[in-house]
Amino acid sequence: MSLSRTSPVELTAEANPASRIAFFVTRIVLGLLWIQNSGWKTPPDFGRNAGSGLYKFTRFAVEHEVFAPYAFIVRELILPNFVVFGWLVLIVEASLGAFLLLGLATRLWALVGVAQSLAIALSVLNAPGEWSWAYYLMIAAHLAIFAAAAGRHWGLDSVLRPAWARSDSRLARLLLKAS
Repeated sequence: MSLSRTSPVELTAEANPASRIAFFVTRIVLGLLWIQNSGWKTPPDFGRNAGSGLYKFTRFAVEHEVFAPYAFIVRELILPNFVVFGWLVLIVEASLGAFLLLGLATRLWALVGVAQSLAIALSVLNAPGEWSWAYYLMIAAHLAIFAAAAGRHWGLDSVLRPAWARSDSRLARLLLKAS
């Protein structure tokens, strides 16, 4: 790779094996976090009938409003269609965890992690007993994984990128950018 196409983060990671280990560990920890947290999002109603689980925490966006437009969307769109929303959340969070653990399309999934962490923060930030820094740290960790392209260190991105770089297909070019 030419120097002009190498980011400062890549130069640091190449020069310092400890940074590669740190990004790898951070990626794995975030993947495990999402896998564990998808475990309590239980179908078929995701807590709606009991007023618990995902339903309870989603309602916090309305009951303990952080951002009025977001609360409006939750109240008018998400809560009336909650089971569909619950399945989407479960699929996104389980996929997020799996892709981060594998180190596949890591940059794309890091951005999904930022978006999901932000959505969670907008739901629960003002809820009683919530520690706001947890969400800020989740967002920062996902941004670090994105910036470092952490799947390139002991992930499938590192194994598959050479083949994607040689390919002329549109999918390969997209995967190259997503990694």
